[in-house]
Amino acid sequence: MKAVYIEQTGGPDVLKFGDRPMPELQKDEVLVKVAASGVNFTDLNQRSGINKIPVPAVLGSEGAGTVEATGERVAWCMVRGSYAEYAAVPAKMLVHIPDNIDFRTAAAAMLQGMTAHYLSHSTFPLKSGHTALIHAAAGGTGRLLVQMAAMLGARAIGTAGTPAKVQLALDAGASEAILYDQEDWVAEVKRLTGGVHVVYDSVGQATFLKGLDCLKPRGMMVHFGVSSGQIEPFDTRGLTSRGSLFLARPTLNTHISDPKELAWRSGDVFRWIAEGRLRLRIDREYALADVAQAHRALEARQTSGKVLLSIDSR
Repeated sequence: MKAVYIEQTGGPDVLKFGDRPMPELQKDEVLVKVAASGVNFTDLNQRSGINKIPVPAVLGSEGAGTVEATGERVAWCMVRGSYAEYAAVPAKMLVHIPDNIDFRTAAAAMLQGMTAHYLSHSTFPLKSGHTALIHAAAGGTGRLLVQMAAMLGARAIGTAGTPAKVQLALDAGASEAILYDQEDWVAEVKRLTGGVHVVYDSVGQATFLKGLDCLKPRGMMVHFGVSSGQIEPFDTRGLTSRGSLFLARPTLNTHISDPKELAWRSGDVFRWIAEGRLRLRIDREYALADVAQAHRALEARQTSGKVLLSIDSR
């Protein structure tokens, strides 16, 4: 089968496209013919070595396709190996794709959609009266998180890196959007809100400490990504001096490990998409052989929405 794999960690140039053996199924795994694969920052972190994985390895942590043995249409995430024509996926990690959702949409929705779901429904459950600061609000997860915040009655303040991305955040439902690369965004957040109840931060190093200064006393910093790099070690007494703040470092794995929780989150996401309440934005699609271009675009922050790999058009 054709696949994209790495034999060592590094930049996009370490990505190799070529023939790989068909996956050997382990106990309770299912062979899936992959139709589309999502491209995510977790893939970049594995490729670069920030997140350690054994090599050689086929990358890709999200996909949609057809179970080879039964023909069932399924989707999954947080299972490595979707940058390939076939993937071995634990049966417990598969969800059925509703008839009104196509492969592209399913592959685009799983990881980022369920991340936005657990952030807004579990880590800090939003409700009417809450104000949330959402970094990278025009990105794949950020844009979905803005929409879910609005659905829950919360006020969403978005940040973005370009005027065009600011407009995308506003179009998604942000009450206000701030150009954080060119403004004193901390002062602007305080002017607009007097302090927020929660900061959802997928950026990391460039925004983390400043984000703490945006919180109300007893507010929560939800640090769930490092697109600008890992945060530096810091003295936790800074949480005390800023008003007894809470700090969370959640991950999707622990929020979908229970099959009932996986079904709840994916079911909500698919239903909201079908009802038109949640709008995906697929920014770019690449052929499997061109995955290095996808990684470069994501790293350069050139994207504003989901990046997909088209693998099988059936």
